[in-house]
Amino acid sequence: MTSPRIQAALDNAARCAAGAPHSEPAQTPPVPRTRRVAIGDPQADLGRFLAILDRHGLLGANGWLLPHVQLVSVGDHFDWGGREEREAVARSCLRLVAWLAAHPADQAIILAGNHDLGRVGEMAEFTDATFAQAQAEADRVYSGDDTDEAQEHAFLERYPHVPTVELVSRDFGNFREEQRAWVTHLLRQRRLRVAYAAGPSLLVLHAGVTREDLREVGVAEGSQGDAPTVAAALNGALDAAVEAWKGGRLVIPKLHHPGSAASSEGVGIFYQRPSLSPEEAELTRRTPRRRFDPRRLPLGLTQVVGHTKDKRTRQLLRLPGEVREGMLRHLLTDGAQVSYAHGAPARTGPGEAVLVFTDGGMREAPVEAYELFDLDARAAAPPG
Repeated sequence: MTSPRIQAALDNAARCAAGAPHSEPAQTPPVPRTRRVAIGDPQADLGRFLAILDRHGLLGANGWLLPHVQLVSVGDHFDWGGREEREAVARSCLRLVAWLAAHPADQAIILAGNHDLGRVGEMAEFTDATFAQAQAEADRVYSGDDTDEAQEHAFLERYPHVPTVELVSRDFGNFREEQRAWVTHLLRQRRLRVAYAAGPSLLVLHAGVTREDLREVGVAEGSQGDAPTVAAALNGALDAAVEAWKGGRLVIPKLHHPGSAASSEGVGIFYQRPSLSPEEAELTRRTPRRRFDPRRLPLGLTQVVGHTKDKRTRQLLRLPGEVREGMLRHLLTDGAQVSYAHGAPARTGPGEAVLVFTDGGMREAPVEAYELFDLDARAAAPPG
């Protein structure tokens, strides 16, 4: 059901997306944001995303976030749905990004995920025409685990800037040039960020970082529990990379390398997931990478992340249990033992590291079951 608030927001989003890429600066003088929430990967129809916000009492009658609300979106604003939905999804994704960017920069915090950076990474060489041609070929070749290796090899010889046929057919299947233009603008304006310090020991980012990741960007171990220091280092690495970037594929040295046929899948902090699988143990020892050992998380720091839903998290941590869509979850470690459970964590101490998972499968979960994370209460945000 669409409320007048949701309809107003949909109208705002359509109007914003119809124009050139634009983002609002931080509001001056500053407005107190007394209700601060983080929302998991918004890979769902814009109407559903807005319905979740509306259920939590975050939308005003004018179709914008209420003035006292701060919303932190944890990244991955593109790519979902089946082949028959591609055009509608591409339009919905762009409108979501445009709607967020139309809010003051201090009110809507837009964090980068691997799908967002894919627009200026794996997809950087495509035009709409060449992508349509590649995708038509990829659709004929890609068959999940049964994809013919010879056909995929031939495809990658023609399109060497992508790592797999699956990426073109499914993973980044909603790409459009105008999305890349928006992502580029938001990067240049320092509006699309790596991390946000929501408190002295509370960091929000897409997929989590380890002690080794932070060491790569110059954060000493004694400072790795300080969220403002960590956020400044991570965002500084992005800003330096963007400043040096003259077009083409964006690489963030030591943190993010897009995939290609030559190098295989992309690696770095926007792709990586916690894993205790013995078969993947070697993958966790290198940087940049796609897996990390959660026992190497920075002690004293709570990281609020998206990127990984409950089922996949349990598979990688080798933990049985009921899979719940929509719910917050958390991982807790003291550097030796690891626990994982539904819900937000209790208050923790300087000798513990926490991941709070916010990706509840927005497209699959009922709107009324989808939880947001209250950054001040450090608990599930109550409905409005």
